[in-house]
Amino acid sequence: MTTATAGLAEPKLFSRDQTSQNTGYKTMPSVLVIDDDRLVLTLTEQALAPIADVEIAATAEEGLVKLRSGKFDAVLLDIQLPDQNGLAVYCEIREHDRRIPVIFMTIDAASNTAIEAMQLGAFDYIAKPLAVDPLRDLLDKAIEQRKISSVPVAIAADDETESASGELFIGAAPSMLDVFKAIGKVAKQDVPILVRGESGTGKELVARALYQYSHRESETFLAVNCAALPDNLLESELFGHEKGSFTGAESRRIGKFEQCNGGTLFLDEIGDMAPSVQAKVLRVLQEQRFERVGGNKELKTDVRIIAATNRPLEQMVEEGDYREDLLYRLNGVTIELPPLRDRLSDVPALVRFFLGQAKREFNKLDLEGLSPEAVGKLTAYDWPGNVRQLRAVIRRCVLDSVMPVITPDGLPREVLGVIESNDASGSTAEPDNARSGAGLPALVQSLLRNKSTNVYSESLEYMEKYVISVVLKETNGNQSQAAEILGITRGKLRDRIKSFDIVLSSDVAMPS
Repeated sequence: MTTATAGLAEPKLFSRDQTSQNTGYKTMPSVLVIDDDRLVLTLTEQALAPIADVEIAATAEEGLVKLRSGKFDAVLLDIQLPDQNGLAVYCEIREHDRRIPVIFMTIDAASNTAIEAMQLGAFDYIAKPLAVDPLRDLLDKAIEQRKISSVPVAIAADDETESASGELFIGAAPSMLDVFKAIGKVAKQDVPILVRGESGTGKELVARALYQYSHRESETFLAVNCAALPDNLLESELFGHEKGSFTGAESRRIGKFEQCNGGTLFLDEIGDMAPSVQAKVLRVLQEQRFERVGGNKELKTDVRIIAATNRPLEQMVEEGDYREDLLYRLNGVTIELPPLRDRLSDVPALVRFFLGQAKREFNKLDLEGLSPEAVGKLTAYDWPGNVRQLRAVIRRCVLDSVMPVITPDGLPREVLGVIESNDASGSTAEPDNARSGAGLPALVQSLLRNKSTNVYSESLEYMEKYVISVVLKETNGNQSQAAEILGITRGKLRDRIKSFDIVLSSDVAMPS
């Protein structure tokens, strides 16, 4: 594996317009902070400066004036302002732009005002005094949410993609035209939809297109990655919880089903959902009713669910890892996304679009394009990481380019068909650096030297691969024991084993 391929965990297909201070390639996200406490304004300005352009306002009136005259990706809003109640300000923000994520700042996390705002669709709230890391993490999620729900999706292949302002869903292959037709048929139908396809094929783009062409387009759109949260936290994230319902539940929490009332909820990686959570999601699908974790009050909601998975749900049903009734409920309308290897005729159009994006982002305005030979290599490759991998490869080629034309010499080794040499025995034995974990610092330093724009993702992938391999080795390849030790489901573990090419035997081989 070379760093040019961005490893097994490619960056998201939808990158937000954020960059580090060292690059200056694009304008950073813009955040409006409305609070009458000067200490809070100073803290947020300093804490958020590395990740966003911060505008501050000390009153509701000043904040609303700035909001209407500018373009913001998120708003941090104090509940108690000197000239207006925070909830009233929130309602005015919603009238101005329903898609701006609003994060409330409150001294009392159990405030009725904060809870009411969450029920009306506020993104989240954070307790004072503000902690820098949780504030940055929450703002990062809010900005990503703004990106997902605001950028229009053009469901067509377009020769003028380099000048397009939104994200394009590109494809002229018959299989992709079928996808476009399916979106057009069901977008305005108020039914749950299951989007299936391999990782990196663009399932989130389908979900966003379904939302933007639906009758709920003006309402809230929220996305939850079911594989990114432990089972107990996922249940709380979706349904909320009551104060004291579990350790750490210090106040009532509004879940996404309640917060998204009237809107659309995108459940990504739904195959990684625990059986207990599956049962509650099934009830919401059937009755639009649920209870918060630790609560006994039945709540109603009106949410359209779009789910996505790359997992073999039918096989998981046979193995007892997935509820059959939930599968049937989700499977009423299914949209299948083809892998890129089955529509290689779309590669040139995708390359043109990603090339235009990367030229502007990295300010490589003198770059003319790719040579015919390079395009031929890209079109002949089978792209196991699909569109996400293709995007990462083009971005890296543009970043590394020093000549006006990118030739095959600038492409990753795997795209060229060059196989890394192994020892004569073909052994996949555990390397010394993987055994000790010392490979992570070396990897990070290598990525930094090569000016990678995906250091975080590749480092997390290395760590996850290392931990899973060590645990499997400890259990002699017993997946049930390994899953229990890791705190994940067997299905999720099997998925990671496949993704990381981990060889299972009595002596588990560590992946290189």
